Amino acid sequence: MTVIKRILLTVFLAVTGLSLSAQEKPDSTAYRFRFVAENDMFFSPWSGNGQELERLLAAIDEHRPAIEAGQMYLLVTSYATDGNEEQTAAQVAKTRRNRVKSELIVRGKIKESNFVTDQLFDEAYTDGNGKSLHNMVIVTLPASVEKVAEIAGAEAAARVEAYNKEVSGEAERERMAAKEQAKAEQTAKEKAEQERIAAEQAAREKAEAERMERERMAAEQVEKERLEAEEQARLQAEETAIATPYHFALRANLLRWATLTPDLGIEWRINRHVGIAVNGTWASWSWDDKNRRYALWEVAPEVRWYLGKEKRGYIGAMYKAGQFNYKLSETGRQGDLMGGGIVGGYQLKLNNALSLDFNLGIGYIHADYDKYVVINGVRVRRGSGTKNWWGPVSAGVTLVWNIF
Repeated sequence: MTVIKRILLTVFLAVTGLSLSAQEKPDSTAYRFRFVAENDMFFSPWSGNGQELERLLAAIDEHRPAIEAGQMYLLVTSYATDGNEEQTAAQVAKTRRNRVKSELIVRGKIKESNFVTDQLFDEAYTDGNGKSLHNMVIVTLPASVEKVAEIAGAEAAARVEAYNKEVSGEAERERMAAKEQAKAEQTAKEKAEQERIAAEQAAREKAEAERMERERMAAEQVEKERLEAEEQARLQAEETAIATPYHFALRANLLRWATLTPDLGIEWRINRHVGIAVNGTWASWSWDDKNRRYALWEVAPEVRWYLGKEKRGYIGAMYKAGQFNYKLSETGRQGDLMGGGIVGGYQLKLNNALSLDFNLGIGYIHADYDKYVVINGVRVRRGSGTKNWWGPVSAGVTLVWNIF
């Protein structure tokens, strides 16, 4: 009967433990949304914001009953916000928070009352690696009891705290832990005698096994050191055989020059794997007694990761910003553009100093512009427009001059 009782108790404890573990209070998770400096627009696909938004919407669906019951809140906080010419940093931070909340209200089908909003905006956000991040909006789910009390009041905090205690089952776990401890102590006493008898035999077998293992490991260590020495010598020989890449180079995109759009840039190879490139483009042409116009300037920084044994192919990320003024027909367009994407390419070595860089960038460009016509030599505005482009955003056959 004693054995049967122990079996039944073990099954009961296991089932109860599973039930309690399934009700544990969820840990708070921070969802990070990035903003462009001095800009309060929320670009969902930009810089990982889309993926982070989908994660947060999934978490909202998972905890919707508790959120709608006022037992769980979303904390919205701004960090290290930059102001601009029209708004102070505090105003920009407020607008950014509202844009993130509006996105969650529309797509997540929640209410304004489900948020607690922190007014903090000037401090930087520190991620898990200790890095300080600027122009961020952080949504934390669930918000802590302390933050709910500070922002929403004591009544809301009491509901959250009661819910946390209910789902965590702290008291029940303590009682079950005490029973498990008592059971473990009894089991230990019953096994003590068996362990004592087996200890001497195990010690003798262990000593013999350790002696044999030491002899085997000593022989393996000698062989391992020999193989490592040979591998190190081979890698060093290969490293020496590969030419050291350039560290600084001047660049000229021949495709741009072919369209009478001067283009120059530089690239700094931080090491064999990583390079930073910046290209600038400027053109200003007019004809037909200034009735036709082609003007453009762009700045496009890139970060590249070089691949392969000789580090000639690469992939990377690029950003582009600039202004344009086109009048190739009766109506001209003048405005700003901004975007970015991923870039890939290959550098074909011509000699020790020159290379050709073939590259293509794919991503997103957004343009805002004014339409105008020219009347008696004067530009007259005729409305405005915007353009969003997904697809190829850059291409080049670039001549690279390795300075050193």
